Amino acid sequence: MKKQGLNPYLPSWEYIPDAEPHVFGDRVYIYGSHDRFNGHVYCLNDYVCWSAPVDDLGDWRYEGVIYKKSDDPLNPDESMCLYAPDVTVGPDGRYYLYYVLDKVPVVSVAVSDTPAGKYEFYGYVHYEDGTRLGEREGDEPQFDPGLLTEGDKTYLYTGFCAIGDKSRSGAMATVLGPDMLTILEEPVFIAPSEPYSKGSSFEGHEFFEAPSMRKHGDTYYLIYSSIAMHELCYATSKHPTKGFEYQGVVVSNNDLHIDTYKPANKPMYFGGNNHGSIVEINNQWYVFYHRHTNGSNFSRQGMIEPIEILEDGTIPQVEMTTSGPNGKPLIGKGEYPAYLACHLFTKEEAMYTGDLWMDTQFPRITQDGKDGDQEIGYIENMTDSATAGFKYFDCQGVKKITLSVRGYCNGAFEIKTSWDGEALARIPVNFTNVWTDYSSDIEIPDGVQSIYITYTGGGRASLASFTLE
Repeated sequence: MKKQGLNPYLPSWEYIPDAEPHVFGDRVYIYGSHDRFNGHVYCLNDYVCWSAPVDDLGDWRYEGVIYKKSDDPLNPDESMCLYAPDVTVGPDGRYYLYYVLDKVPVVSVAVSDTPAGKYEFYGYVHYEDGTRLGEREGDEPQFDPGLLTEGDKTYLYTGFCAIGDKSRSGAMATVLGPDMLTILEEPVFIAPSEPYSKGSSFEGHEFFEAPSMRKHGDTYYLIYSSIAMHELCYATSKHPTKGFEYQGVVVSNNDLHIDTYKPANKPMYFGGNNHGSIVEINNQWYVFYHRHTNGSNFSRQGMIEPIEILEDGTIPQVEMTTSGPNGKPLIGKGEYPAYLACHLFTKEEAMYTGDLWMDTQFPRITQDGKDGDQEIGYIENMTDSATAGFKYFDCQGVKKITLSVRGYCNGAFEIKTSWDGEALARIPVNFTNVWTDYSSDIEIPDGVQSIYITYTGGGRASLASFTLE
């Protein structure tokens, strides 16, 4: 039997944000940045790759380190980080990895004969006279490369544009020749930054970073992170370098805008920046994005949700879920780790403020060990009103629930099937310095349900898992 796909889709100890998903052969490969658990800035680790069979998004395989920080000639001492990359297949059938180091304005390229590498440094994107893109007078700094190759042409999409920064004009498109380095058509702007958006369709959702291009039928889809940061938006055109019009939000890592189960402006998770793309796998489209953990901006984890491209080309915004890559509700029995929470919030609404920002008043997904330790994560700092939500489960005859809890706490956990619903069970808990099981009888209605677990009382509780029986 196939494993159930879960969010986050990689192990709880792996932190791969900014994922660009690509199907090569019969596997889907993930290329992203590599955060460090308890890191002090973004993207501290080397690039690694994970892949899964196209018919089983619950079976991810670690492909190893595919490129090291020191592999770039500009970075022999590893003083710069590898920011968000992308990969494309060149006209020669080889795989090209594009990236930007954190303190230079140029685009670096590495190459491999296989999707999972190892990649070797190849060169820098440059004009015909050899000047590197980003260093010619008038160039804007390069950032977050996204690629689309059609025939002998490769379209390179880049850009980073903070609110109010008039020195940055928007998302750029640059056309490269078959050598994958030389510029055939110089950069043009395809989506405006905030200072230059007045009168455009992008107002309110202007380009911030993370451009990624996909093609569906005869339509090009520009996926990007907007100035709101928590949302991945999309714009469409019939041409890869012009004519893009804003269309909507694909996913928000706060679940903002969605009003089907809560107010549209209520955040359901402690969000932050977002980066990812869409991909078609076995005739089903998905959006890959990331969430923030460990109470900081620098321990981000990959998430997947199925999406639908309607006949008119639009993509309805999807919810954050625990069951995302599974494509259907999870089995409503057995033990589920708490780090699978797709919703995490308190009565004191907190959204993104950046940096290492969350103190002990907020719940957070974390782990006990150091970066790379292969252990299961959990939720800590659950103070009064802290709620963890899990979506969705096919519940049939659930009569008992067990929580695994530890911490300096004196209160109770309430079990609900909606974020603001009535408690179906109340489980008292007390101080324990080891993981302790607490159980209660419960009557969860049969059918597809959400599970929300809310702590009430004093102190701080940690939640490792819940078990449905």
